[in-house]
Amino acid sequence: MSQPEIVQSVLGEEDVVTRVHLGGEDELFVTPTRTLVYRAEGLLSDESVDEFSHAAEQLSVKEGRRKAKISLDYGLDGSETFSLSTKRLDDALQPVVEGVLSAAGVTDEDGERLVQAFRFSELTFVITDARVVRHIGSAVWDEDYEAYRFADVTDLEFESGSVATTVVLTVNGRQERFKIPNEQARLVREKLARALCDYHGVGSLEEFRVQMEKARANAESADDDAGRDNTDFGAGPDPLSANPGELSDEPANATRSEDSASAEPTQQAARNQSTGSAEAAAATGAVAEAKAAEAATTQSAAESPAAEQSSGNVAGADDLGFEGSGFESAAESEAGDTATADADYAALAAEVESLREVVEAQSEQIRHQQELVEQLIEELRRGR
Repeated sequence: MSQPEIVQSVLGEEDVVTRVHLGGEDELFVTPTRTLVYRAEGLLSDESVDEFSHAAEQLSVKEGRRKAKISLDYGLDGSETFSLSTKRLDDALQPVVEGVLSAAGVTDEDGERLVQAFRFSELTFVITDARVVRHIGSAVWDEDYEAYRFADVTDLEFESGSVATTVVLTVNGRQERFKIPNEQARLVREKLARALCDYHGVGSLEEFRVQMEKARANAESADDDAGRDNTDFGAGPDPLSANPGELSDEPANATRSEDSASAEPTQQAARNQSTGSAEAAAATGAVAEAKAAEAATTQSAAESPAAEQSSGNVAGADDLGFEGSGFESAAESEAGDTATADADYAALAAEVESLREVVEAQSEQIRHQQELVEQLIEELRRGR
């Protein structure tokens, strides 16, 4: 999909990571270092592009019934805000949060991507494909945040409650607990469990716990082996007289042969199916056409006398006119009435056509005015 020329001139050589539709022709372009908000030409403004750097110290959101605002605070350099429709907020906020976390060094630059960002009142819970980022406060994110890498997570549990669900994350032997609303608990469970399992290469939390248990057992076994003293000086008062060769046994060599089996290929016989002759079908079709033509000729010949007789009767009726009798035939009377009716109908049709043209012109004006009003309302909703 092509980009507007004004956007291409601002982007330069930088690639677009995410593109979000904001309504109408307005769009949001997210690059690794900044966010570009493109506004198409409308009733209230000309075509423009606003640029917002991801190097912010704080990211906050104000959400209204129709409009929302995303603010980026740059400390001593001030803050910048852009508006958008509330129904587009979640789609636009996800890539902006990802860009800010990457610019702040919270996430790695080598391909780490954001899976989902959740906002629960005073809690922001961000899941990437390598860690969990938690922030408590009115802002979506600032420097007072906590991050837990999946490499350090050894267990994940969910404790259901009547109002909220508690997420229990075990990191380096220490449990981190935080609550989420039950309305979003299922989505958080699926996203977090899937990201954690994908990171460790397992299919479910049960397999993850088995893997962690094996790793813990191996670590304890390694610690026991390191702490045990296996030195043996042999018997007798002089340990140095022991022959080291007697303390070790030569390993027994064993050979193992493998059986090979060959499978004889099987063959399948092909069956030939016979088809009907195309020439016989063509001949049958020709005979059918000949019979149909003969039947049509016979019917035509049978109907010819009846047609001639009907024509004669009509000619005889024409000879029986009322010329010179003083009476007007019914046909002539009906012709006069028909002419008068046709004239009245033509006048009425002309009047109706004139009224229809007037109505269509008024309807077109109303439609155009309605489009302008709808465009104005849409631009106001998009935060113009």
